[in-house]
Amino acid sequence: MLSALNGTTFCVHTFGCQMNKHDSERVCGMLESLGSLEVSTIEEADVVIFMTCCVREAADIRLYGQVQTMKNTPLREGSPLKKRLIAVGGCIGQRDGKKLTDQIKHLDVVFGTHNLAALPRLLETALENNCQAVEILESSTEFSTSLPTDRENSWAAWLPITIGCNNFCTYCIVPYVRGPEKSRPMVDILDEAKRYVAAGVKEITLLGQNVNSYGRDLYGEPRFAQLLKEMNDIGIERLRFATSHPKDLTDEVIEDFGTLPSLMPYLHLPVQSGSNRILKEMNRRYTREHYLELVRKVREACPHIALSTDIIVGFPGETEEDFMETYRLVEEVGYQQVFTFIYSKREGTPAAEIEDNTPREVIQDRFNRLVELVQRKAFEANQVDKNARVQVLVEGVSKRDDSLLMGKSAKNQTVHAPLPDGVTIDQLIGKTVEVQVEEAKTWYLFGHVVSE
Repeated sequence: MLSALNGTTFCVHTFGCQMNKHDSERVCGMLESLGSLEVSTIEEADVVIFMTCCVREAADIRLYGQVQTMKNTPLREGSPLKKRLIAVGGCIGQRDGKKLTDQIKHLDVVFGTHNLAALPRLLETALENNCQAVEILESSTEFSTSLPTDRENSWAAWLPITIGCNNFCTYCIVPYVRGPEKSRPMVDILDEAKRYVAAGVKEITLLGQNVNSYGRDLYGEPRFAQLLKEMNDIGIERLRFATSHPKDLTDEVIEDFGTLPSLMPYLHLPVQSGSNRILKEMNRRYTREHYLELVRKVREACPHIALSTDIIVGFPGETEEDFMETYRLVEEVGYQQVFTFIYSKREGTPAAEIEDNTPREVIQDRFNRLVELVQRKAFEANQVDKNARVQVLVEGVSKRDDSLLMGKSAKNQTVHAPLPDGVTIDQLIGKTVEVQVEEAKTWYLFGHVVSE
């Protein structure tokens, strides 16, 4: 029996983290298996799916705005449907559920983080019965990795090793919408990774809200260091992971950076604040001193490693001295990249109950000062690779100049270089080339291809 979606077109808009990107690839795989064709724009699509994030308020505003503007967008000519189907999934879907359809009358489907596989059924229900279909599950024991997938890039793969989170940082909504942490059996992870390697995947990124605690719920203790070693042994060219919580980063994992050839010399280690008082208010469960000791150990194990981090400015009650502790930590560490955010109040989290009278202009001034420092330190960090040769996995062409290839170094730096004479980008995508770096900018390296 043909699916009611057979012959339709769809597009997926993804907000937020790598886990959402992975889930979007599964959504694409499911819909394509039913005979629907992916397109790039809303105007071309009969079915539009929003995979959402609710970590910051801006994502809520963006979602509601985009869905509202679709109310009067006409269907494409030749569509087999009488109306465009609009679905919202991910974290906002999980959090708001039926509230979304109550507020947005032309929204057709809402699903959550625990029932990705239900999307085709919900879409068909909404289509055949001309109704709104909402299904939110409180928890799930299943991983979406069993679903069909359509990966964005043939040479790279997201590979979830855990779902959910047990940390309950006071500012974060994730544990409430993703549920408690659950680890996949190691054998399942390795089997999936071997299939990717056999299919020609060059880079695998292990995913979890806190990869460092992988296996604690299954084996009684974290086994992330062991998993990294097992992954290295399957023959993957590049291995990365996200995200790493400082409180669970072990010496064994740190040592892996110095001993495993496939583990790339790049670590995203969110600090959030450099103030011990604010870290305690955030329930981060480590101190500034412990964090800096981790940085020392990592650089001792892998001297050329690149570090990145997340920082929240304006957490409720943050003083100028608290902010300066963060500022000085960024100066001391010298990150390759820092993702800076102004605190976003999330209803339902403990931090949302904290009174704070800090003027917005004070918070914005701190944010601006930090961004200026981050840019200066990132430029300094990149100078290490000026005149060096770096291995670059080619991902495509520069957005601004299609005569330049664009790829990522082992340290996750963006690298640009002119396409070699007589070589097209299609011949290089997914391949590793050596680039002689001539210029080191704040956010990218520039050079020429030495070998391919």
